[in-house]
Amino acid sequence: MKFLADEDVYGLTIEFMRQHGYDVVKVVDVHLQGSSDVTILQYAEVHNLILITRDKGFGALVFLSELKNAGVILLRIQPDTIEEVHNELLKFLRIHSAQLLAGCFVVIEPGRHRLRRKE
Repeated sequence: MKFLADEDVYGLTIEFMRQHGYDVVKVVDVHLQGSSDVTILQYAEVHNLILITRDKGFGALVFLSELKNAGVILLRIQPDTIEEVHNELLKFLRIHSAQLLAGCFVVIEPGRHRLRRKE
């Protein structure tokens, strides 16, 4: 599984994912810093990257605007919940494949996750 980390994703989260063997590219690495959410989501889809973000606005793009995507993971994370969210994220990623995540919107929060598929 390959991921694109939005600008708002904590560096600790990116490092955590990399330490567990996940390929994570940062938005800044592909020169998209400051780009619109639409541009970032489209880039991720074209390059088959699952977007990781803390920005709830991507939910509107996936469900209301129905933008095609390779999958979006929304982290409901704060500095005081980082360990719990990292554990839930790792648990989720070990259970689900990239193919299952295509077009899905996932919310990871302390102790639980929710997966929604466009209908």
